[in-house]
Amino acid sequence: MRILVTGGAGYIGCHTCVVLAERGHQIVIADNFVNSSPLVLQRLGRLTQKVIASHRVDLRDHEALNTLFSTYRFDAVVHFAALKAVGESCERPLDYYENNVCGSIALLQAMVRAKVRRIVFSSSATVYGDPQQVPLDEAAAVQPCNPYGRTKAMIEQLIGDLCASDPMFTAACLRYFNPVGAHPSGLIGEDPSGIPNNLMPYICQVAVGRREQLRIFGNDYPTADGTGVRDYLHVLDLARAHADALEYLADTGRNLTVNLGTGQGISVLQLLRAFEQACGREIPYEIVERRPGDVATIYADPTLAASTLGWRTELDLDAMCRDAWNWQMSNPDGYRALERVRRIPALRTRRRGNIAQA
Repeated sequence: MRILVTGGAGYIGCHTCVVLAERGHQIVIADNFVNSSPLVLQRLGRLTQKVIASHRVDLRDHEALNTLFSTYRFDAVVHFAALKAVGESCERPLDYYENNVCGSIALLQAMVRAKVRRIVFSSSATVYGDPQQVPLDEAAAVQPCNPYGRTKAMIEQLIGDLCASDPMFTAACLRYFNPVGAHPSGLIGEDPSGIPNNLMPYICQVAVGRREQLRIFGNDYPTADGTGVRDYLHVLDLARAHADALEYLADTGRNLTVNLGTGQGISVLQLLRAFEQACGREIPYEIVERRPGDVATIYADPTLAASTLGWRTELDLDAMCRDAWNWQMSNPDGYRALERVRRIPALRTRRRGNIAQA
């Protein structure tokens, strides 16, 4: 299939592009590069040994989207593009609604106009809010407790309403938990701009010397060690699930909403200790106040993913920490430092309407 991957230069998006290319699909990336680097495109070329078309597009730019969909005939869309930090969404809620929800509406409208009726949506376990019990299955109440989670729930509803209005339109909403790790090559990984909002990249930056110490947000949760418990899964396992979901939609023509996780909860301190084993050094940390929007414990019941997609996680916590550390050691200052030094000589831009093509 020819697949449009929105946010394809981002952390989860680029790993998914590798898996999709390995399965023989033709990839077109649309990304505004606000939270990602064009250097990823070069790395993807090295990993896949293929030329992957990429366009600088903001999904809220209707004209650019129309040009993109008129340039290619897509068989499906994998939709990652979004702002995604829980804490930041509490500080900037309007930005999150405007970017995530309005951008998704524009994308769905462009798909309808172009008669592209298959989408895999990058949703999130944050749609469940603060759960009453764990592990969480898909029947759990959708009651997000922060703006980021509410945008994901809204987009799921938008997609569901579209599927109800058009029986030919099919969708897979993937509610995933906490992706970590990196490609074992060390060529692509998580490189957040500014202070990391997620635990693993923060730990990595402390371990490599970019930051003095880790901040742990609260140690008074009702958990075994007082720190928050999450379901961490390797980003490559997560990437496989997107490819599996595309094949499921193509084979069955049925819609799907599914949790993606290991089914095991790991606390902040447990992850920290596992990473210390992987990198061979102690990670200094301090306990600070809880973050708005965080919950105590959340992890998945992945039974439905196994029965419908045949998907199960294959990579354990040691692999997550090992690959994340390998990425950070290979790229101590992330992509952006290389951009400043090299000015990305391989990236050339030409204009097609409002689309910058790399």
